[in-house]
Amino acid sequence: MEEKSNGFFDANPKMLFVFGLVCGIAVTLIIGGAWPDFDSLGDDSDDDIVVVDAGSDLPDEEPAVLATVTEDDHIRGDINNAKVVIIEYSDFECPYCSNHHPTLVDVSETYGDDVAWVYRHFPLSFHAEAVPSALASECAADQDMFWDYADALYENQSELGDDLYVELATDLGLDVSQFSDCYESEKYMDDIQEDLDSGAAAGVTGTPGNFVNGIAVSGAQPASVFEGLIDQILAE
Repeated sequence: MEEKSNGFFDANPKMLFVFGLVCGIAVTLIIGGAWPDFDSLGDDSDDDIVVVDAGSDLPDEEPAVLATVTEDDHIRGDINNAKVVIIEYSDFECPYCSNHHPTLVDVSETYGDDVAWVYRHFPLSFHAEAVPSALASECAADQDMFWDYADALYENQSELGDDLYVELATDLGLDVSQFSDCYESEKYMDDIQEDLDSGAAAGVTGTPGNFVNGIAVSGAQPASVFEGLIDQILAE
């Protein structure tokens, strides 16, 4: 990936004009905007990614190589004791992600401590609110409210924008002044870019991109697909 001298995020996301997707999902942002650099997306081979469909057996291929889960990740569940870890790369403006989110909520509740769910950002260039909403969620995480805020973003996806972000912060009882300072300073741009880079390196080219113990499950699949795969892993 060609290195950008101005960094990945150098202006207000609202001012960005996107020239679209070239060569798969490789994108060149020619106006200095506060967006991730998507130039490398589509360049990485997905040969190591195994896509699992409902009713299939566990694949023999090696799972995808994913960035190590750390305390900086957003984790729902007991990561230290879970037998299954779902890593999701997602975009708060993506309609498929909005439909998919309740599925993973249900799955995580169904399996309890056996499953941990890790949420990572993968903002798509053609979604004007993808980066701003990701920033807002990180500023909520700054006050230990990532998951409640993420749930609320998906529930109000049609209203994404600055007014909603402050409204949700208020409704959830956050320190709104601290939240606003965090959001306006774009404090977590680098963290969002790191998520994006790790997803691209794992072969993610669209959202939601899911990995169950490293096995890729394509798109917004029904709960039965995840449950079938989880059940097979737990039975091993």
